Parts: sequence; structure tokens; C-alpha cells
Amino acid sequence: MVTDDFKGRQFEAWLIIQAVSWYLRYPLSYRDLEEMFLERGFEVDHSTINRWVLAYAPLIEKRLRRFRKPHCGSVRIDETYVRIKGQWRYLYRAIDKHGNPVDFLLTAKRDLNAAKRFFRKMLRDAPLLSPGKIGTDGAGTFPPTIGDAVNVGLLASRPVHYVTKHLQQGIESDHFRVKKNMPKVGGFRSFNSARKSIAGFEAMLWLKKGFGATGQWSVREQNDLIAMLLGIERVNKA
Repeated sequence: MVTDDFKGRQFEAWLIIQAVSWYLRYPLSYRDLEEMFLERGFEVDHSTINRWVLAYAPLIEKRLRRFRKPHCGSVRIDETYVRIKGQWRYLYRAIDKHGNPVDFLLTAKRDLNAAKRFFRKMLRDAPLLSPGKIGTDGAGTFPPTIGDAVNVGLLASRPVHYVTKHLQQGIESDHFRVKKNMPKVGGFRSFNSARKSIAGFEAMLWLKKGFGATGQWSVREQNDLIAMLLGIERVNKA
């Protein structure tokens, strides 16, 4: 079965999504995947796999958003560094106190406007609820950002804002989980490719965590959900 998402593609949908999911799940380069597919009898250039990732990683993330659960009312927010064209950029991320995903945003700067953009993105999406507690690092941009979110109605009331290094350790560890597969030498080649790839890395981490379900989902269960969302029968067909 071929869906509109794969019209015009030279390769079958299941092979494309297999390549994309491997790249997003494991620390593999595009050339690694080229060799792996060649071993299985498929000649796929690494540049083609790169185009697949940039096309389907954000699509997978977009369709997985519907499965996110309302957070528990207490969120942790932090920024981490991402290297793009030799320069450091910033990835804002939020999880709840149980480690469940809330949201993320890649920005060029780490300033008040960037923090406000992240809060708008994080708080405007259903089914997430207005948190009563927000944990951050000591960056001076967060108190005015929280106040602005209250003033414009993104927060129902002013939450408790705490700055505690101990409580931030959970999200700092979570950064590693989403960054472990990012390019190690020189970083991403462009902001656009970083934005799209990171959407896929985040989505794969959402899948692994199971959206708050009891226990983590197996790789097969993760693949089955991706296949369902994209209208294909199997991801690991070969």
C-alpha cells in the first residue's frame, strides 16, 4: 500500500521508514546506513537517506504529538547546546517530573525572546495543562517569561517557580538521550536540517518512553505505531 506521503519515491515506503527510524534511534551516520543497506542488497546513496530523514522525521514528530498525555502539573525546563555550522545554538526542552515529554524548540539565541517563544509553543498545545510548578536553571530570562505567559493567558495562574540544581538533574540527563545521535564532528550543516532532525530525535525518544504508559515500548511496538501513522504495513519488512 502506497500513501500520498510516499508518492514519487523510487524506493518502497517500508525501506524508507526503516532507514529513517534507524538513523533517529541509533548512533549511525548516513554512510553507515548506506553500507548496511548494501549488505542487504539495496543500493541507497547516503545523500538519499539524508533527504529521507529531513522529509519524514518532522512528519513522524507531527503525527506523534496527538499521543502526548497531559503532564502532571510540574515541569522542568532547560536549555542545551547544539552545534550548527561550527556555531553553538540552543535547544529548549521541557519534561514533567516523571520524565514524560512536554515540548522542545531549537533557537539561534538564548535570550528573553527565545524563552518566550518556547513558552508559547509549549503552552498553546492541547492536551497539555497549565503547570502549577515550573523548575528552571538560574537564567534571568525565565522569571519575566513566566510573568508574560500569565499576562497573555497562557498560564491560568502564576505557578511556583523554583531554581534547584538537584531537581534539574533529570532533564539534564534527558538531554543526553536526545543528543547522543547528533553529528559529532562539526555539528549540523544548517539550521533547517538541525531543526528537522531534532524533531525526529525527540519523537523517537517520545516513542521509547511510551507516552506515560506502564513500561517502555519495545522497538517492534514503536515501529508498528510509526507504520500505522504513515499508512504502511510494516517498517522492518526485510
